[in-house]
Amino acid sequence: MYRPATKEYWKGRVDAQDGSLGSRWHQAVHLLDMAGTVPAVAEGERGFAFLGFCCDEGVRRNQGRVGAIAGPAVLRAAMASFAYHLPAHVTLYDAGDVLCTGQHLEEAQEQLGKKVAHLQQQGYSTLVLGGGHETAYGHLLGLEQVTSQQRLGILNFDAHFDLRSYAQQASSGTPFLQMADRLQAKGRDFHYQVLGVQEQGNTQALFQVAEKLGVRYTLAEEMQSAQFAEVLQGVQSFLEEVDAVYVTIDLDVFAAAYAPGVSAVNALGLQPDIVLCLLQQVVQSGKLLSLDIAELNPGQDIDNHTAKLGAGIIYHAVKWWSRL
Repeated sequence: MYRPATKEYWKGRVDAQDGSLGSRWHQAVHLLDMAGTVPAVAEGERGFAFLGFCCDEGVRRNQGRVGAIAGPAVLRAAMASFAYHLPAHVTLYDAGDVLCTGQHLEEAQEQLGKKVAHLQQQGYSTLVLGGGHETAYGHLLGLEQVTSQQRLGILNFDAHFDLRSYAQQASSGTPFLQMADRLQAKGRDFHYQVLGVQEQGNTQALFQVAEKLGVRYTLAEEMQSAQFAEVLQGVQSFLEEVDAVYVTIDLDVFAAAYAPGVSAVNALGLQPDIVLCLLQQVVQSGKLLSLDIAELNPGQDIDNHTAKLGAGIIYHAVKWWSRL
């Protein structure tokens, strides 16, 4: 099911006395109704489209704490009052939400993929607002369509591999095994790198699956300042082997002090500056195709810490992206 965008969550302070210099995101964002004709981005312009995926059915199936269905709305509200510093040729769009009704996860993922592909084909840079990490498979269904002649790289900031078996059913823990199988069935390589993996949160069986698939990964404990140069080099090597990159950020990769509002709280997770540095590296490579923020669970959040973290990551990503 699709729900067109509204201004409901795009509200905030208005500094009228400052004119256009006092503009904020809630004043600048345009509504893009994908139920109608989606105009192509004009030559010389940049369009950034936010698309929500209101779903936590995958989290429920994965025996997690549900609540991420409310993530897109809360992320929008957290972005609304950002001061507007983007170039004149850049426009922000809210493309509405894909909704998962009942337990119909697979149908919702298919629709998400179609919406992402359509936005990409019309020239928009896409930012998907999750939703549980089942968001990733739907997102990838769309990106797969627009990269058939390219080597697509998947860069996942996550405490977990999300390579669980989907033999019984898909969930928030299965998206990347699903995509590995889908790509390989079509004769395409599976380029997947995970940063921030927690050893205690992934069984030996999952490590074996990762090894079998040739997954590159870096443990959270290896992403400290003393080893950071090696991490940067590892990401650079990955970037050199692909043509386009999809970045997905599962907010449970961060330490609980920064991201308490997730299904699987991470006491020993990463600090935001590490992730921002690596994200900037990816954006400035010119290969970033699409980005999503997953696993924001507003019901578990404390004073919107996690929502503001996710929104802040989007702010910086758009800022760096718009300068290319």
